[in-house]
Formats: sequence, C-alpha cells, structure tokens
Amino acid sequence: MRASDYIFKRLKEVYGVERVFLITGGGAMHLNDAVYQSGLAYTCCHHEQACAIAAEGYVRAGKRLGVVNITTGPGGLNTLTGVMGQWTDSVPVLYISGQVKQTTTIAACPELPLRQLGDQEVDIISVVKPLVKYAVQIRRAEDVRRILDEAVHTALSGRPGPVWIDVPMDIQGASVDEASLDAEKVGMEELHGKKPDSLQMQQLFEMLNACERPVLIAGNGIRISGAQEKMYAFLQKMPMPALGTFNGMDMLYEEYPCFTGRIGTLGSRSGNFALQNADLVLSVGSRNNIRQTSYNYEFFARGGKLVCVDVDEAEMQKPTVKPYLSIEADASLFFDALLAYKPRRDYNEWLSWALERKAKYPVVLSEFKKPGAVNPYYFVDALSRALPQDAVVATANGSACVIGFQAAKVKQGQRWFWNSGCAAMGYGLPAAIGAALATPGKTHVCLCGEGSLMMNIQELSTAIANKINLKLVILNNGGYISIRQTQNNFFSGRHIGIDADSGVVFPDFMKMAEAFGFVSMRIERNEEVEDKLQEMCAMDKPVICEVILPHDYIFQPKTSSVRKPDGKMVSKPLEDLYPFLLREEFLQNMIINPINE
Repeated sequence: MRASDYIFKRLKEVYGVERVFLITGGGAMHLNDAVYQSGLAYTCCHHEQACAIAAEGYVRAGKRLGVVNITTGPGGLNTLTGVMGQWTDSVPVLYISGQVKQTTTIAACPELPLRQLGDQEVDIISVVKPLVKYAVQIRRAEDVRRILDEAVHTALSGRPGPVWIDVPMDIQGASVDEASLDAEKVGMEELHGKKPDSLQMQQLFEMLNACERPVLIAGNGIRISGAQEKMYAFLQKMPMPALGTFNGMDMLYEEYPCFTGRIGTLGSRSGNFALQNADLVLSVGSRNNIRQTSYNYEFFARGGKLVCVDVDEAEMQKPTVKPYLSIEADASLFFDALLAYKPRRDYNEWLSWALERKAKYPVVLSEFKKPGAVNPYYFVDALSRALPQDAVVATANGSACVIGFQAAKVKQGQRWFWNSGCAAMGYGLPAAIGAALATPGKTHVCLCGEGSLMMNIQELSTAIANKINLKLVILNNGGYISIRQTQNNFFSGRHIGIDADSGVVFPDFMKMAEAFGFVSMRIERNEEVEDKLQEMCAMDKPVICEVILPHDYIFQPKTSSVRKPDGKMVSKPLEDLYPFLLREEFLQNMIINPINE
C-alpha cells in the first residue's frame, strides 16, 4: 500500500478517527485519494482556516482528536489562525500536509539561500514549529508509522495541543510494507497523566482545614482531563463557592448549588467578590491569563493563598500570577487524591454569603428587558433559556463571546465554547459546523457578530452541504462594536474601519440567507425576543436569525479605571467593577480591606 493509505488506515483502525476535514490540492493528491479509499467520513470546507477551526469545534464538542488534511504552500499557511487557537487553548488536532517532492524543496540545496524551489513550496515545518507540540516532515517511507504514532501521542498526552506531519509527494505515493514499518512504543502506550505530589497534597489538606473562605476556580483543564464529575463529587463532599472561567464557562451550570459566578475582567460582581474575599483560592486547570487576572495581576486573589493545579508547569511559573503552592498534575488524578481528604469543617456560612451576592447582583438587569430596541444582554439570557439541555453553542469573538460569557444561563448538559487565547474573528461558524458533525442529533447554534461572520461566510455552504440544521444567530450591531468602544474611549471617537461610514460595508443578511439556502428571520425589538426564539428553536431546518442591536451599548460589568482628584488614572481591581457601586455599598461586600479607595 502507499504510505498515504497507511496513514489514514492506521488513524481509523488504531486511533479511532472517524472524520477528516480537508481541502483538496495537487500537492496532497495521494493523501486526498487515501482519505477517499479509507472510507473515513470527510468534510470539505471552502477555506483552510475553516478546516482548522471546524476540527477544533469537533474536538471541543467531545471527540478525542481532530484531523486536517491540506495541500502545500497556501494550503498549510491558511490554517495558522486555527493552529494558534489550538496551541493556546490545548486542543489536539493532527495536521497532515502535502509537500512537493523532496528533490525540489529548498532543503535539497541547503548551500543556496533560496526562498523557494518547488511549485507552491513553503517550509511549513519551520513556520508552524512555534505553534505546535510536534512538527516533522517524513523523509523516509519506512518512518511513517513511527512519526504518526509520535504525533498522535504528543497531541493527546500531557497538555494537549496541535501537531503537524508534512508528507512530500514522493513519500505520499511510496509503497510500504505494513509489517516491516519502523515503530516505537511511544505511540502505542496508554496516555497516563501526572499524579500530584503526596507531600503537596498533604499541605493542601492542612490549608483546607485551616481556611474559612475557600473557592474553587473551575478551569477548562478539568474538562480536558475528563474530571468534571470528579469535580462535582468534590464539591458535594466539601461545598464551597465554585467560579467559572472564560475558557471553561460551561463547566458549572447556572443552577448548580455551588456556582456563585464567573470571574475576570468581564466577570460577574458575585464571582469576583467571592474570588477577592477568599482566604484560599484553589485554581484547577486554569492558566489564569490576563483576561482573567486583569493587568493588575498582583491583586489577583489578593485576599488569600493561591493554589494552582496545572498539567503544564510553565503556566505556574509565569511572571504574572505567583501561586503560594503549585501542583503539577493532571486534573483527574488531582481530584482522585483530593477526594481522599476527610473534611474537618464546613464552609456553609461562606457559601451562603457568596450565593447572596449572586442573587443580589445579576448581570442581566431588569431594565435591560424593557420594551424597545433589543438589549444584547437580555437577548443572550433569553437565548440560553430557550435552548434545550442538549444544545451545543459555538460563538465568535466580540459581543458574542463577551456577552455570552457574562449573560448566558447555562443549563446542565449544554455546551458553550469559543476561541479564547487567539480570539479570532471568523471562528464561530466553522467551529459550530465541526461541533455539529461531532454531535449529530443535538441542537446546534452559532452566535456571532456580522463582522465575524464575514470572515468565514463561505462556510454557510458547508453547513448546507452537510445537512446541518444550524441555528445561526447574527448580532448585528452596525459593525465592529468592540473596536468602536476602544476608539470612543481612547481616540475621542475617531472611527476607522468599524462600519459603513468608516470603510466596512455589510450585505443584506436576509437576502444572503436565501441565497445559501437558510430560512431567514429578524428580531428588532425586545418584545419579539422570546416568541421568535421559540419559533427558531422549533424549526427543523437551518435558520439565520438576524438580531438588530443598538450601535452604542457597552460591555458591563467590567474592569475599568477611575480619575482621582489629582488627575491620576487608577486601574480598579477585579472586585470593583464598572459601573462602580456607591462606596458604601461596595464596602459592604468586602470582607478584606479594599484598595484604591
């Protein structure tokens, strides 16, 4: 068989791969044919960036490994935005790229400073190395098994992430003897995580016994390690405030008894009050990035001792947040050890305090629901309530993910996700397509702004071609509202590249829906929201629902700065969100001493 046939045969039979995302190309012709011959399901997107993002959505919705097959040159280069998102957000995707014959690569004549030798050639391995866990070009056909096994193992082990195999044309078509291929045990061994150190666990047990106000930060690493049920078991055994994160916002559903809010620069008041008043902060599977800690990261979790549990030791050695105790461990194995602890006290009074703040400070205020123009916070709240428990929601960036994070009331069993570390426009639609292909029979939703949709609008045809009953909700706010807010705040309202008046023009989305084969509907007032959402959810066909929003809303609550009487601008800590509470009320929510007063 050809080396190309062997690659996809092994992926299917040994690693359980079911689907490949691809765009065909001459530089990958044997690989493309091998996908066809293998009997694997395949999805043809219209842009390689969409292939990469769809593969990510496929994994985030529950599949173990995404696989992308692209051609040489621009084929590989077009995936890079997706690759970066998987690198930062720990998503295992295997890229298999075609390449020109080895004799026509610049590597064949290293003595010459050539930029290119072969047709459409690019040194893709050098390009992707900073963004992947493993990147190798196969140079001998007999190495195909070893390299493939190494790549898959690396993608899935430890902190997961993307990997890349580049296959020159002469290797793609080369004959291989399956029985004699070089192999190593690395690719075939079971993937074991790292256990927590027993002395560190004993130290943590003592801290839990001594503290009065602990909180759990539930990071996405808990989901990646398959430890969500173990987390719930721990919280049932030792109830304490549990806090949601941006990349793991659906780890805790709205009605869960310990869920007291989400944290960060765009978090809820209740979540940040609990975080900043805690005397012990147990962060599991969260890298505590700047969006979560704020640029005032020295004040993050400032009221207590921060314990970080992460499979990636480097994340706990960053020059930003400094843990009191760093435990390098797989989240699942960490919870196994934690569940062995026998609590000597309870935190019921503290949990009640945090839940009171959750009830007192909802993100979606009553005035957001009054008749008139659609309020985006009310709309996202209503959407989350209208969707069934099996809904899988992928969002784009900007308003879709920011307000989704702040306002969505996640039901038990729902999946909400977005592109956190890369924060790419254009993410929502292909991610939703990948998620739908991973979870047939569920309700599939893409929530995006019109700006993000335009970045990968061609994938509407991919949704139709794959018979996905996608509910595409377009938040039409007249352009790029996140950038509008920035330009208003920092540049006195001088606008460039945000709307039709400053260079960015959008189509009629209702006509566009018809052209692509979607049912179209529009929501223009708050009074219409709930009825039309019910209508949309009841349709057993693909729908584009355009929601007309004001052009001047702001994200709230959020961290901000205040000008002191002497003119100095002071950045507020996480517990003091804008719109600022009256000082007397703010102080009533602080158990520890406030700062910046």
